[in-house]
Amino acid sequence: MEYGGYDVFVRNWWKPNRNWPNGLEPDPTADKQYLAKGVTEERAQELCQEYNSTHKPGRLSRKAEYESA
Repeated sequence: MEYGGYDVFVRNWWKPNRNWPNGLEPDPTADKQYLAKGVTEERAQELCQEYNSTHKPGRLSRKAEYESA
């Protein structure tokens, strides 16, 4: 297995807030659920594409992302 410096996670981008337009407020600090840690950038991209193509983001825009570890 090839190791790298990227962590892949899933989180909601929005949180409910009736005082914001459309009742949604950005939530970049939302809890992250990790799918993989220490993978190469290529593998991180593959995992994100795979997750996002098989899961509907829904109203809160739950999607896979990656970041450098």
